[in-house]
Amino acid sequence: MSGPLDTTVRVGEVQSAEAFEEARKPEMVKLEIDFGDETRQSAAQLGYNHDPAELVGRQVLCAVDLGTVNIAGFESEALTLGVPDEEGNPMLVVPDEDVPLGGELY
Repeated sequence: MSGPLDTTVRVGEVQSAEAFEEARKPEMVKLEIDFGDETRQSAAQLGYNHDPAELVGRQVLCAVDLGTVNIAGFESEALTLGVPDEEGNPMLVVPDEDVPLGGELY
C-alpha cells in the first residue's frame, strides 16, 4: 500500500485546446485549464485519443505543484493526467460527474 500523494492534484475545466504543432510529438495539445481560482496552461500528450475541439468544457485532473516546464516555447504550468490504453496512448483521467473546480484529489 502506498502513502499519501507527494503532489497536489486538482480538478479543472478545459477552456481552450489546440494542436501543438511546434512540439516534437504530433499528438501534443496545448490546453488552457480553469481551476476556479486561477487558469493555467498545460501541454498534454492527448492527440491520439482526443480531438482538441472535443476537450473544451471537459473536466480533467492535473498535478499543479510540479513547477513550470518549457516545451517548444510554451510554458506548461500543470501536468494533465492520463493513463495508457491498450496501445499505450494516453487517455484522460476525469471525474465521473462534474465537480467543483479546484477540488483536490484525496
